Amino acid sequence: MKVAIITDSTAYIPEQQREKNHIHMVPLSVVFGDKAYQEEVDITTDEFYEKVKTIKQLPKTTQPSIGKINEKLGELSKEYDQAIFITLSSGISGTYQTVRTAQSMADNIEVYPFDSEISCMAQGFYVLEAARLSKEGKDAPTILQRLDEMKKSLRAYFMVDDLSHLHRGGRLNGAQALIGSMLQIKPILHFEDTIIVPFEKIRTEKKALKRIFQLFDEDASSGEPLRATIIHANREADANEIMQQLMEKYPHVDFELSYFGPVIGTHLGEGSLGIGWYKK
Repeated sequence: MKVAIITDSTAYIPEQQREKNHIHMVPLSVVFGDKAYQEEVDITTDEFYEKVKTIKQLPKTTQPSIGKINEKLGELSKEYDQAIFITLSSGISGTYQTVRTAQSMADNIEVYPFDSEISCMAQGFYVLEAARLSKEGKDAPTILQRLDEMKKSLRAYFMVDDLSHLHRGGRLNGAQALIGSMLQIKPILHFEDTIIVPFEKIRTEKKALKRIFQLFDEDASSGEPLRATIIHANREADANEIMQQLMEKYPHVDFELSYFGPVIGTHLGEGSLGIGWYKK
């Protein structure tokens, strides 16, 4: 059985890496006024953060249409028997549900939707692992079993510079956003039951990052092999510095740098930082 691996654009796996691993992608979009841009296709992450600085109102985001997903599945059915479609968390986007609908309409290909219950490169970890196993000739149920196993150890925590973006986008409870902005709190956020919730409320960025490092150390200090990512929203120099510090302390961990692209960047805002990891 040939298994196609598909994801949406919010995994933020660079195009070169997608091509190398035969990963297929369906983009979400950001909408500025009446013009929509498919992220990773029509607009780069750098272009997005520059464009946001020139406007007063935040862009909106849209999920892929059922037509786009059906079109992609139709193309893949000519070459593949099965397809695993790994989406961003169903609690912050309807993409997973749209894939479920497309699953019932697909001809000549078995479709397996997988809710990552997270986003960005933490979601990308599932995609890359699925691609590796597909290349080895594993079938879809075997690959999904491994992804479910990964879920048990995959963790991600992030800190935003301004809670108002999440509040306006409906991704965070309003009272939490108001209290956070009044007290200048830099809460540590994470995904719980598919939605973004505060993990701990901390007063300063320095203390918030220190706490995230402590959470990472709980797993990394065991010496078990981990794969980790440092994710940033237009703060590449800071993220690089963090990664270098952690690489020196944890030589047994495979680190990589990633980013919050346009769609997720719309909701988190510029300046956000996060770390995601799982046990290999």
